[in-house]
Amino acid sequence: MTVFSQRWIAVAAIAFALFGCGGGSDSTQGSSTTGSGTGTQGGTNGGTTGGQTGGNGGGTGGGTTGGSASSLSASAALVAKLGKPSRVLVGLGSGQSISDMQSQGIRPDIIDVYLVGAGPGSWPYWNSPDGAYITYSAQAAHAYGATPMFTFYQMAQNGDGNLSGITDTTFMNTYWSQARLMYQRIAALNAPVLVNLEPDFWGYVWAQAPSHDPTQMAAVVNSQPECSSLPNTAAGIGQCLVQMARQIAPKALIGFPPAFWSGSPSAVAGEMRAAGAHQADFIVAQTSDRDAGCLEAATVSECTGRSGTFYWDEANINTPNFHQSQSSYLDYRTALGNGLPILWWQTPLGVPSSTPGGTNQHYRDNRVDYMLHNTQEYGDGHTFAVVFGSGGTYQTTINTDGGQFARLLGLYLGGGGATLQ
Repeated sequence: MTVFSQRWIAVAAIAFALFGCGGGSDSTQGSSTTGSGTGTQGGTNGGTTGGQTGGNGGGTGGGTTGGSASSLSASAALVAKLGKPSRVLVGLGSGQSISDMQSQGIRPDIIDVYLVGAGPGSWPYWNSPDGAYITYSAQAAHAYGATPMFTFYQMAQNGDGNLSGITDTTFMNTYWSQARLMYQRIAALNAPVLVNLEPDFWGYVWAQAPSHDPTQMAAVVNSQPECSSLPNTAAGIGQCLVQMARQIAPKALIGFPPAFWSGSPSAVAGEMRAAGAHQADFIVAQTSDRDAGCLEAATVSECTGRSGTFYWDEANINTPNFHQSQSSYLDYRTALGNGLPILWWQTPLGVPSSTPGGTNQHYRDNRVDYMLHNTQEYGDGHTFAVVFGSGGTYQTTINTDGGQFARLLGLYLGGGGATLQ
């Protein structure tokens, strides 16, 4: 019997509620992907000059004109590929519907949704024809002036930390056929899309591979025509995900999320380099999948089983704090090589409080407050985007934060945004 992880259950429910079951056209030729983007011009650029926010895949507008791509930093070059204003971008993810954003006047640069599961009931079958969920989600994001982002989350199908599937030919054939379908659907959009490849999986590979070496962990890889020359190892899985992207969907911009659960950033970078993460387009920095207060209270199942201090010190004196988190990913970036820009992902939406804990969908957290007040710190640390979202059913959302996100995003954009380094 399959035992699903808590993240799997939560994100599947959120994604299905937001976009599942029919609706919309399967055409990828609609006005939302043509690059006109007139509906949001000036709505999300916070006073910056430049192109429209709904542009096509080849755009380099959004305040980046006047210099060639080769003269831009890695962060600025990636933002230019997205056709966005030349500043640190801000996105919203799982649990936040576009209608909820619209009701508060929130115009994110990026909208992130999950692609969950492998096999019957998984993301390809949420709409018809197979894989149309990508088309519908991307069309909706484009129509709202945002770049689509997909978090590819198939490896948790067999249970949290259960990696037995990677040596199972039947499972991996399903896995690879769905990966191929994802890239084919993205290619049909003919526009840039961000892809976050397999959160959690790489942390479990690190923990379970002999000597933490993914090249020594067997997996089914080179049965796929795009990857016939790659090794049948866990490292080969990452390499194949990169190779498929380049061959099938050249406008897809891909990133890997490292996990520092039991290894130093520099050590984990060795694992991720073996998996091809240095050949991706960006690094996914996993902020947290829970409000700090939910982990403090530990009264719902999705927030149990962890220990430690969860509320970060905004004065950056005590542990944990924001500067420590930034330093970890900068150390990882240096060790990984290739100077990739960073996207902070699944950043909790809770509201600051001096009282630990909270209640369902009203747990305390200070990351929205700190990161939207101190975004330049992140820009100076090679960040090109910060994506906020609810990592579970009981976490704070833009509907339960008392208007915090809408207010602080407005202030951030009104100030022109943080510059890219």
